[in-house]
Amino acid sequence: MNTRTFRKIIVLIFCLILMISVIPAKNKKASKISKEKQYVLNWLAQPKTVEKFGKISDAVWSYAELGMQEFKSSKLLADTLEETGFTVERGLAGMPTCFVASYGSGKPVIGILGEFDALPMLSQKGRAPKKDPVVDGAPGHGCGHNTMCTAAASAAISVKNAMDKFGFQGTIKVFGSPAEETLISRPYMVRAGLFKNVDVVIDNHSSSTFATGYGKGGNAMFSTLFTFEGKTSHGAAPWGALSALDAVELMNVATNFLREHLFYTYRMHYVIVDGGEAPNVVPDKASVWYFVRNSDERLEAMYKKVINCAKGAALATGTKLAEIRCYSAVHQRIGNKALAEVFQNNIEIVGMPKWTEEDQAFAKALQKELGEKETGMPAKTKPLMKRIRTFVGGGSSDVAEVSRVCPTTTILFPGQVPGGIGHHWSSVAANYGSTAWKGLNAGAKAMAASAIDLYKNPDLLKKIRNEFESFIEKNPYKSLLPEDAEPPLDLNKELMTKWRPLMEKFYITCFIHESRLP
Repeated sequence: MNTRTFRKIIVLIFCLILMISVIPAKNKKASKISKEKQYVLNWLAQPKTVEKFGKISDAVWSYAELGMQEFKSSKLLADTLEETGFTVERGLAGMPTCFVASYGSGKPVIGILGEFDALPMLSQKGRAPKKDPVVDGAPGHGCGHNTMCTAAASAAISVKNAMDKFGFQGTIKVFGSPAEETLISRPYMVRAGLFKNVDVVIDNHSSSTFATGYGKGGNAMFSTLFTFEGKTSHGAAPWGALSALDAVELMNVATNFLREHLFYTYRMHYVIVDGGEAPNVVPDKASVWYFVRNSDERLEAMYKKVINCAKGAALATGTKLAEIRCYSAVHQRIGNKALAEVFQNNIEIVGMPKWTEEDQAFAKALQKELGEKETGMPAKTKPLMKRIRTFVGGGSSDVAEVSRVCPTTTILFPGQVPGGIGHHWSSVAANYGSTAWKGLNAGAKAMAASAIDLYKNPDLLKKIRNEFESFIEKNPYKSLLPEDAEPPLDLNKELMTKWRPLMEKFYITCFIHESRLP
């Protein structure tokens, strides 16, 4: 047997394995599937489709670009959509890496969110169950955004193909959203009117399960940079100086004493991003970056107290509070129940991917390394989740802003390893390769199938909209962004300038034009 024949056999075996692993699970709901829905499920199940978008996800994973600097990631995704017939508008809402890809015409308009930024300091080799950085100290995809943006694109393309085949009316949009990890893009995208006239928005997030839910959740948040200015001098003769770093440290002391008197739902954390450059030069400029989180009802009052801590620190040190730069501000997220019920139905139709022995072995090895139970990859989808009524804090996402202007709910799709830690090297390891490919494909199927339901069932769409409008009537939307706030385009620029040259040799090449999508 020659080498070429052997390679063809290996490729055929690989394709057969992928086909088996992504076939939708059979259940009692299968008989209710419309021809349009079955079409998108079948299209996404094709091995060529799975491989194509798996490679795109792995490429974005390798770029590992931090928020506001996702130039390669954004371009690859926008080009992929444009190649298949979408009209792509780039550089929107004042952000070079923000785009909206659209296909079709008229109502209803269904949007799918996709984000693509990585996290600092999390570089890790894919599918490696022990800490092993690609480039020590460089960024990595520790939240699965590489799979999420790719799932969004593949779902939208499948819906576009169904529109072409069956001739139903509507518009499908993909919202390429930068800097979710710092909650920046969506407040500015909302302010720019990008979601105007959108009927429903489908969100997705990488997970170790396959589920959806509804209700109010997460923290509202202000992301703010506080900058102090003072007067420099020799460190050995500091009596004529005014230390901006002293002001930063006093602000931090004040906010830490403030913690005792804040309601337990709060979260507050900070990093000193500029504290001087040498101990023998008193710094005349210093900056500290705060995340201030709480419930919608308590956030603004809490934020004012943090600002007062900054003002007090400037007064105590004789320095100037030169700038309060709000990077972003978001509300709590509202998940639409009627939309979640649509998602849940399609999650159950799609079912959990078929994990291979290799997938299970990797998952168990990673779980062992983390000291978790060695259960392997998840076997079953989860029932519909309702967020608890008693709010006790939590994370934040700028998807929340979208949920305040359009009915929105999130599909959590599998691929990450149960027991893995978010924003950690273990998540980076799992967001690459086989399990990630299968997970994002399952998520794409659930999103595409749900979009078909919304296009084909006006009564369902009306129910979702009625629920949303009832909420908005009682809770009218007000942006928390200051009027003069602008996207911080310089954010992470210095870090990516440092790391990109070291990471480039490990980039995964992805030629979207090498063959037409099926």
